[in-house]
Amino acid sequence: MPPASRTAPRSLPALPWSGSHYVGIDENGMGPRLGPLIVTSVLARVDGARGAKLATSKPSGAFAARIGDSKKLFAGGDSTLGEAWARAIAARTARAAAELAPGPHAPRPSTPAELLSTVALDPEATLRAPCPSHHADLCWGSGGEAFAADDASVADCTKDLDRLATRGLEVLGVRVAIVCARKLNDAVEAGLSRFDVDLHTMERLALAARDDAGEHVYAFCGKVGGFDFYGDRFGPLGGRLHTVLCEGRARSEYQVAGVGRLAFLRDADDTHLIVGLASLVGKWVRDHLMRRVVRWHRAHVPDAPEASGYHDPVSSRFIEATALVRKKLRVDPLCFERTSLGKKEAKRAGV
Repeated sequence: MPPASRTAPRSLPALPWSGSHYVGIDENGMGPRLGPLIVTSVLARVDGARGAKLATSKPSGAFAARIGDSKKLFAGGDSTLGEAWARAIAARTARAAAELAPGPHAPRPSTPAELLSTVALDPEATLRAPCPSHHADLCWGSGGEAFAADDASVADCTKDLDRLATRGLEVLGVRVAIVCARKLNDAVEAGLSRFDVDLHTMERLALAARDDAGEHVYAFCGKVGGFDFYGDRFGPLGGRLHTVLCEGRARSEYQVAGVGRLAFLRDADDTHLIVGLASLVGKWVRDHLMRRVVRWHRAHVPDAPEASGYHDPVSSRFIEATALVRKKLRVDPLCFERTSLGKKEAKRAGV
């Protein structure tokens, strides 16, 4: 892999964009010790310059209370707002599908597991394929789960979706890509960093949005690590012709044949409404899946702490407190704690 930074930033004159489909893409869980990496996309259709500006501007007014950087909006690890948004968007998507094609449709998700299945980019069979059969419920046990967001919160998000639509921004759907600890560790074994995995997953979501839209899309993504230069690191988009529109600290943007545009932006979840929406939903999915890991261990070690999985003292205590039960139950270490590239491998990967 080439280094993430090569030369001084470069750019071409700004080119107009005439497409009507915008995508916001962001990651949650890049740096933890435990749990999955989550990358989420929100697809929207804009009606003219007003809708485009709304999608690509910092939320203001009433929207600022419920849309934005998940790290700023969620206090104390509470991600119920993200759940409310996921439920509101999923319900709207289901209703729109029913209007377009009358007939039998999947019922509205009534449990967190059903909601997760509805928004996931990959089918559950694909996600569960790497799981050892004797502890598949480590990540997929859904017993006792219930929604945490109340109906009023979901109704508020639904009203916000209506208000956005009247201002020229119609949210069409949300997709969530789940990269479990095992898949992250397999990527490390192959010489990829978690930043490469994040980038390649964003590319997959951009391609999926292009298919869903049926036309070129303008995708706005959170910056990946400290990268300024992305083209040589593309995975799923690596075989497509692309033109560099600009590359720098704050923004790196590309025109990609057959897809549209991808812009990687610093602090995108705080400055672009459509990316903030993706961040909120992704935060809920990340927290929900981490709670499954904790719940599985606490069934065997009841006094194990409620860990976030990040690099903090509580997560360290959780890892120590549950070590013996994992050994006894033959939990694959690669399914539990993330490994990282060694210094030589990281340098070679340009991280």
